Amino acid sequence: MMKKKSISASKASLVFFLCQMISALDVPLDLSQPPTITQQSPKDYIVDPRENIVIQCEAKGKPPPSFSWTRNGTHFDIDKDELVTMKPNSGTLVINIMNGGKAEAYEGVYQCTARNERGAAISNNIVIRPSRSPLWTKEKLEPNQVREGDSLVLHCRPPVGLPPPIIFWMDNAFQRLPQSERVSQGLNGDLYFSNVQPEDTREDYICYARFNHTQTIQQKQPISVKVFSMDSLNDTIAANLSDTDIYGAKPVTERPPILLTPTGTTSNKVELRGNVLLLECIAAGLPTPVIRWIKEGGELPANRTFFENFKKTLKIVDVSEADSGNYKCIARNILGSTHHVISVTVKAAPYWITAPRNLVLSPGEDGSLICRANGNPKPSISWLSNGVPIAIAPEDPSRKVDGDTIIFSAVQERSSAVYQCNASNEYGYLLANAFVNVLAEPPRILTPANKLYQVILDSPALIDCAYFGSPKPEIEWFKGVKGSILRGNEYVFHDNGTLEIPVAQKDSSGTYTCVARNELGKIQNEVQLEVKDPTLIIKQPEYKVIQRYGHVSFECIIKHDSTLIPTVIWLKDNDELPDDERFLVGKDNLTIMNVTDKDDGTYTCIVNTTLDSVSASAVLTVVAAPPTPAIIYARPNPPFDLELTGQLERSIELSWIPGDENNSPITSFVIEYEDGLHEPGVWHYQTEVPGSQTTVQLKLSPYVNYSFRVIAVNEIGRSQPSEPSEQYLTKSANPDENPSNVQGIGSEPDNLVITWESLKGFQSNGPGLQYKVSWRQKDVDDEWTSVVVANVSKYIVSGTPTFVPYEIKVQALNDLGYAPEPSEVIGHSGEDLPMVAPGNVQVHVINSTLAKVHWDPVPLKSVRGHLQGYKVYYWKVQSLSRRSKRHIEKKILTFRGNKTFGMLPGLEPYSSYKLNVRVVNGKGEGPASPDKVFKTPEGVPSSPSFLKITNPTLDSLTLEWGSPTHPNGILISYILKFQPINNTHELGPLVEIRIPANESSLILKNLNYSTRYKFYFNAQTSVGSGSQITEEAVTIMDEAGIPRPAVGAGKGYSETLFATSPVMHTVRPTFYKVQPLYPRIRNVTTAAAETYANISWEYEGPDHANFYVEYGVAGSKEDWKKEIVNGSRSFFVLKGLTPGTAYKVRVGAEGLSGFRSSEDVFETGPAMASRQVDIATQGWFIGLMCAVALLILILLIVCFIRRNKGGKYPVKEKEDAHADPEIQPMKEDDGTFGEYRSLESDAEDHKPLKKGSRTPSDRTVKKEDSDDSLVDYGEGVNGQFNEDGSFIGQYSGKKEKEPAEGNESSEAPSPVNAMNSFV
Repeated sequence: MMKKKSISASKASLVFFLCQMISALDVPLDLSQPPTITQQSPKDYIVDPRENIVIQCEAKGKPPPSFSWTRNGTHFDIDKDELVTMKPNSGTLVINIMNGGKAEAYEGVYQCTARNERGAAISNNIVIRPSRSPLWTKEKLEPNQVREGDSLVLHCRPPVGLPPPIIFWMDNAFQRLPQSERVSQGLNGDLYFSNVQPEDTREDYICYARFNHTQTIQQKQPISVKVFSMDSLNDTIAANLSDTDIYGAKPVTERPPILLTPTGTTSNKVELRGNVLLLECIAAGLPTPVIRWIKEGGELPANRTFFENFKKTLKIVDVSEADSGNYKCIARNILGSTHHVISVTVKAAPYWITAPRNLVLSPGEDGSLICRANGNPKPSISWLSNGVPIAIAPEDPSRKVDGDTIIFSAVQERSSAVYQCNASNEYGYLLANAFVNVLAEPPRILTPANKLYQVILDSPALIDCAYFGSPKPEIEWFKGVKGSILRGNEYVFHDNGTLEIPVAQKDSSGTYTCVARNELGKIQNEVQLEVKDPTLIIKQPEYKVIQRYGHVSFECIIKHDSTLIPTVIWLKDNDELPDDERFLVGKDNLTIMNVTDKDDGTYTCIVNTTLDSVSASAVLTVVAAPPTPAIIYARPNPPFDLELTGQLERSIELSWIPGDENNSPITSFVIEYEDGLHEPGVWHYQTEVPGSQTTVQLKLSPYVNYSFRVIAVNEIGRSQPSEPSEQYLTKSANPDENPSNVQGIGSEPDNLVITWESLKGFQSNGPGLQYKVSWRQKDVDDEWTSVVVANVSKYIVSGTPTFVPYEIKVQALNDLGYAPEPSEVIGHSGEDLPMVAPGNVQVHVINSTLAKVHWDPVPLKSVRGHLQGYKVYYWKVQSLSRRSKRHIEKKILTFRGNKTFGMLPGLEPYSSYKLNVRVVNGKGEGPASPDKVFKTPEGVPSSPSFLKITNPTLDSLTLEWGSPTHPNGILISYILKFQPINNTHELGPLVEIRIPANESSLILKNLNYSTRYKFYFNAQTSVGSGSQITEEAVTIMDEAGIPRPAVGAGKGYSETLFATSPVMHTVRPTFYKVQPLYPRIRNVTTAAAETYANISWEYEGPDHANFYVEYGVAGSKEDWKKEIVNGSRSFFVLKGLTPGTAYKVRVGAEGLSGFRSSEDVFETGPAMASRQVDIATQGWFIGLMCAVALLILILLIVCFIRRNKGGKYPVKEKEDAHADPEIQPMKEDDGTFGEYRSLESDAEDHKPLKKGSRTPSDRTVKKEDSDDSLVDYGEGVNGQFNEDGSFIGQYSGKKEKEPAEGNESSEAPSPVNAMNSFV
């Protein structure tokens, strides 16, 4: 049986929580049970007469109960009153006053009965009374004329209401009248003046009565008070009497105190237990008397006594019988005193000592219901059964009434009933329902399975096992699925099934199994416990003194469990931070900018997780700048004069004298100890006490030579340690604990190595520390084998079977005896290599680089150890395209646990592989399965190994290439694309040539002379095209200086383009578009310049596809950038690229399952001048530019002179009228400047390369239209499309605004702009 452990007073909150859980036995609602009242209206129920009356009565039971009511002791037939209804599935009554009913007609005493086949429960007697707020009776109020210094009482006499009203005095302006020791309101509502003063004269003393229940306020007629001073009274007398008759009014005389209330010298007061006792004494006198209270023969109760109304009212809350006695009030001024004695008697309405609880019994069991109550006078106890007095209730042979107890013996199912206990005296009654439910039910556990509990390290862990059964089940707890039953002092087992771990440690984490059993069955449930590291503030905010308008920062660096998410909140003076942008909250700090005086205060850093909360505070003191000599705040001086007294075996008292606190109060003292016997020189934390405490009782361990020292702590920091105390050696004793972390793991197949963490020196409790090591084979009926070893941490058991479980325990002992019985742990003898290989190995090839392998698991008996997982060895045998073997490099993938499949990534396409599978345990690998052969399909090839362009001539180039390093299949052809590039990096038309796979060179003929070409070259398998390689080359320049044709003027090549070996007969094969079975984007081609690139592609699939282009820097992990293509075009221009950078690009279509093309890689041109011959280096061009510059300078000078003279010089008109021949086009026949001529001049009507494309002199380009606008891409004369829809033209900048109408065809490029374009 499990041992029950009491809970200390320090865990009062925990006890309260557990008591709540076990205060009543809840029967699951799917089982038959008598009714239980769950909700009812209060006994004294005052209702608002303007609203519907709702009398609550709710109950539960199985079957669901029916409800009935009595009113004033007789049956209340709600069906006969159309204003009364009962809520569905409820006993709650609703009386519809708002439809013409009167609340007064429904006053009375109501009682609800809830009944089913197993019994009847009844509610309290509910007294219904409508609230009343009557008006003040009319009365004639005479003005109060009072002499200065006399006492006065203004009577309120409010109307009697239900409930009684709240009284207060105000004036006509609805302002509360000021009250003081001289003027105050009594408990009865009257206004008392101990002595009146002239300022008390007024005509609007008004008493108000507030009736809270109806939210109404009634007002008494105003009362007038006129105070006559002695000076004014003497003047009146002198004006009406002769000189011989004038005696004069007496001046204001001081008077000793007299009591206005209560009257006499003694009075009596009766109050009920638990209520608030209010005693009042109000005195008259001049000067105003002071009131003092005492209790004769005793003290006023501490923490429950309060003084109100300027000490005229004594208030004692939660009174008990012990508060009975004589209370004396004493009124005193300088002339004397008076007193009054109030004899207080505390009576008590009935209150529970033991309320009856529901009783669940199985047939044949015994039980009892106990109903014990107390009161003053002693209450009488009466029993009812199902709402009927037990004396006239049906007989039950199993029931016997014995005063406040009903005893049941050998109950049967018919014994089920609801019993009512009524405890009453003259001050009230208590009514409690408790049922007896006779059931025969096997155990059931109500806590959800696999519920997760999370607690913080070193805090209590409460693991629930809510259960039900009849007879009441017994509960046992196990740790782990097959662990041993939990016992010992480290656990507390509660009656409601809850398991408590008072101090949870990391090794407390795991699975806990709760088992409930009775004679009808057994059931178990598993729950999980996780112990988390506590949240710590490892660097706390520190006290700061800052000058006004400076900056200050508080740090709050935390450490927390990695699985918990902390939130950090900063407070100022325990409130939210001001909504001020000067307060900057960082990840681990708070910074305040431009500090002001209002920022002075305490700043608190609070760190919350779902399981714990920690906080740290620091004070900010704001001083003026420059600061005056400030108080120096420093750490405290160390304590001194340490003294040990009260030496006992397990405790001692330590006292000390604090050192100087250095202007910062000491908040705490930290006590540390040194064990001179086991760890001399090492100080350990013992405890911490408040700064107001200078003595502490310390708990000690046996066989330790103690020394103590004390450290003082204030808000600035910690003091230096005090000098050590004298030493104190405690006596030896048996060990209190056993070694921790006991494990059994074999190092060889035939041994068992038992290890443990040895006790530390002070844990030994005495000399001669040894360990008793015991073991036996699990699940075998063997005796324990034990051996006693010295103070070591390991023992090896030899000759064990291979990998079998053992029960192990290690017990500490010393010269005085043994430690408590240790708990058992499960270990295993040594492992050996597995004996069997996995079987039925199957390989499923997913694609050219990925395969999935399956296998059957190895039987656990054959593993001969802890199953670690499976290893898959695989290696490439040969490439199917080359048929050449190479060095075999085996690869290994490990799959943890009992997995039976795995993925093999990174395979090479079109290759033959082998693999085998092996099981792995803690000892190593088992035998390999038979090699399994599989082949990967073809893939796309890598790029050709090289591309060389040699033998340049005027009109031909020779291309040589190497086959791809990784063909990844059978090559079927090569694809060559090329296009011309002019000196501004504009791209000409793109030409594509397909070359047989057995070729390695190609001669391109009839090319344009002195022209740069860019080539794109890649290989193809049946799967698709591989990565391309690019190269550029230039044909030889014509020495005769004949202008070369411009890029884009024509096709840029003649009909005969290339020459290869005789086996190639087809120049450009004809392709016919066939609607594909699925959409695809192929032949993505890039033509790059310095800062832009032309992307074109071929699309096969449904019409009206919306394309987008994604691109990014090659090799970068950044996200792809996305550009939407306008319309359904098959080309796009990427702009704003970085010169000399490699980019990756792909094309996709939206709305078609998101498919994309394969990636292409291109590189932008270097940021440098064109390598072609530049006319800017020619002498004639330099001379011409100088002349133009000189002419412009002269024009500027003339313009400047004319402007200074006040005249205007329209330069534009002059230039238009007198065009300078020096800046006319150099060649009138084609409108070009030198070699800078149109690319289409050979084939079309000599149009400029790009109309208006001259760059302004400030080298800026205006952005006017959309990047994708067809106006920029060849709808006019600025560009064109080739046969496959790709774009040809200039992309280096946007068009400038069109020139004035009429000049479109005649304006030639300016030499100045031409110069700018070549710089």
